[in-house]
Amino acid sequence: MSALRARLSAILLAACLLFTSQALLTPDRAAAADPGYLMTHFIGEGSNNQQIYFSYSTDGLKWTDLNGGGIALRSTVGTKGVRDPALVRSPDGSKYWIIATDLCISCGQSWSDAINNGSRNLVVWESTDLINWSQPWLLNVAGAIPDGRNAWAPEAIWDPASNDYVLYWATNVPLDGKTKHRIYYARTSDFRTTTTPQTYIERPGTQEIIDTQIVEMPTGVGNYRYVRASGDGQITLEGSNSILGTWTNLGNLSGIGLTGAQVEGPMWMKFRDRNEWALYLDQYSSGRGYMPVRTTNPSASGTYQMPASGSYDMGATKKRHGSILNLTAAEDSRVLARWSDIPAKRLQSYNFQDRYVRHANFDVRIDQNITNLDAQFRLRPGLAGSGTVSFESVNYPGYFLRHANNDFQLVRNDGTTQFAADATFRQVAGLADSTWSSFQSYNHPDRYIRHYAYQLRLDTITSATARGDATFRVTN
Repeated sequence: MSALRARLSAILLAACLLFTSQALLTPDRAAAADPGYLMTHFIGEGSNNQQIYFSYSTDGLKWTDLNGGGIALRSTVGTKGVRDPALVRSPDGSKYWIIATDLCISCGQSWSDAINNGSRNLVVWESTDLINWSQPWLLNVAGAIPDGRNAWAPEAIWDPASNDYVLYWATNVPLDGKTKHRIYYARTSDFRTTTTPQTYIERPGTQEIIDTQIVEMPTGVGNYRYVRASGDGQITLEGSNSILGTWTNLGNLSGIGLTGAQVEGPMWMKFRDRNEWALYLDQYSSGRGYMPVRTTNPSASGTYQMPASGSYDMGATKKRHGSILNLTAAEDSRVLARWSDIPAKRLQSYNFQDRYVRHANFDVRIDQNITNLDAQFRLRPGLAGSGTVSFESVNYPGYFLRHANNDFQLVRNDGTTQFAADATFRQVAGLADSTWSSFQSYNHPDRYIRHYAYQLRLDTITSATARGDATFRVTN
C-alpha cells in the first residue's frame, strides 16, 4: 500500500467535498510521475466475486485494489457472472474492450453444467477512456462449433498482417465421450461480429488445453516475435513469428517446480523500464491467487525464476485469471482519478434511525436491517458540477441515484447532461439537525431528497415532518 499512497499524495488536489469528517479527494496526476499498470481480474466464486475488478501497481509487483476493492463492472447479461477477463487496447489507443467468460459458479451453475452445457457466449464491454464503459453484450463465439459445449478464457491480440484482432478462447468438444478443451480462434474488428471459428491449438489424444496468452517480443529478445504460455497439464511455452503461423515448443516450467496441476491463467506483463517480464500464474490448487514468475527472455524456459519471499504483494483481494495493461500517462491519470479508493458509505434516516437508504430492483427506499451492498454508496464528486455529490452504487458501479418525475431510481449513467444534473446534489446542513446532512437537488434547488412512506423522493420541504424526512447521516 505504501507505494500507491506515496504516488497518490503526489497527484491528489485539495478536498472538494467534506462528508461529515471524511474528505473526498479529487486526484490529479503529477506530470513527472511514471505511469503504472492496470490489472483486470475476478476474485473468486459467487455472484459478486465473479465480476470485473481493477487493481493498480506502480512497479508491476506491489498491487493495490482500486475502487475500494469493490466491483468495477457488473455483468447484467447471460449468467450474470464473468471470469477470466482480458483487457484489449486498440492500436491507436482510441478504444478498449474487456472480454470475459460468461460463467457464474456457485450462483446457479455447477462446474459440470459449465463444462458440458455452458454458455457459448463471451461477455464484452467497450470504452473510449477506461472510465466510461458500455452496457455489456453477449458475443456468440462457440455456437458455430459442432458439439461445442462452452466458451472459456478469451484473449485477443492485434494482428498487423490482417489489421484486425485474433480472438481466441477454449471450447469443450468431447472426444470419445470425454471432455476435451481445445483453443479456437476467429477474427474480429469490433468484438460484435466474428469470422467462423477455427481450431487454433489442439493437444494430442485426450490432453486438454484451456488457458493461453500471447505476448509480443521486442526486437533483439529471443528468437521469436511472439511467445505464448498455455495451461495444458504443464505451463507450456511456445514461440512463433506469426500469430496464426507455426508454433515451436520451447519447453515448460516444470524445471522450477510448476505444472498445470498447480497453476493456471498465465498472464504476461512487460516491465516498463527494462527487458524483463513477469508471467503471473494463478495458484488455483492452493487457493492463493496470482504470483509473478520473472524472466529476461520469455522464450527460454531455463531463465524463469520463482519469486523471492516478500518480493510481491497482490493486495487485499485474491487476484484470479485476468490481464495487465501498461498504462500511458493520460490513461494513468484517468484511471486513478476515477477508480481510486472512495470508501463505501450508508445514508441513515434521521427520524427512522434503524433504516437506511437502499436500492431493491433498482427502486430506492429506506429499509431496516440492511447490511448488504444494496445500502452502500460511494459519494463521488458531483457529475454536474464542483462542490456537489453524486451517489454511485457499490454493487452496481456506474449506476447512480437519479430523480425523475420526483421519484428516485438506481440508473446507469448514460453520459448525458440531463442524467448528470438529475444525479447531482449539494450536501448541506441537515434541515432537522445541523450535525446531520440534507441533499439539495442540483437542477431543482427548491427540492431535497426525502423519504415518504419509506420511498425516496425529491420534494419541497415545508413542514417539520418533511425536514426530518429529508435529513440523513452519512455513516460507515
